[in-house]
Amino acid sequence: MRLALFQPDIAANAGTLIRLGACMNVAVDIIEPCGFPFGDAAFRRAGMDYVQQANVTRHVSWDTFRNGNQGRLVLATTKASLAYTSFAYDENDTLLLGRESAGVPPEVAATCAASVCIPMSTGTRSLNVAVAAAMILGEMIRQARPVQGPQRDKSHEH
Repeated sequence: MRLALFQPDIAANAGTLIRLGACMNVAVDIIEPCGFPFGDAAFRRAGMDYVQQANVTRHVSWDTFRNGNQGRLVLATTKASLAYTSFAYDENDTLLLGRESAGVPPEVAATCAASVCIPMSTGTRSLNVAVAAAMILGEMIRQARPVQGPQRDKSHEH
């Protein structure tokens, strides 16, 4: 299971998504070019110390990412008609997240096995990409991974 960020625009969102990946034990792919310098201060602040714990792979282009991707690509998009809770996820799926400003181009969307959306109230456009990813990733994990108890660090307990 992976998160893939297609040419992210906002450093803080990328940092938050890397933190999400670290906390959920999900690898993160960054498909460049990014709209910010990788390692930007906002990126580090949002990712906190989790950036060092995360499994992050940077790809110089869409083509290099596609050449190395193994599982199905599932695109999160406001343009989809299939609710994210109605799709059957697999442990090998990659959730593809588009640019905050423009999503993904049609040729990228066409390579995806499925496109899913988060149903929202009438008159609203979209959620923050990190919030949307967390919702969809939660459903992916619920469906594709066996139930496990909480993983706690007991070294600080008395």
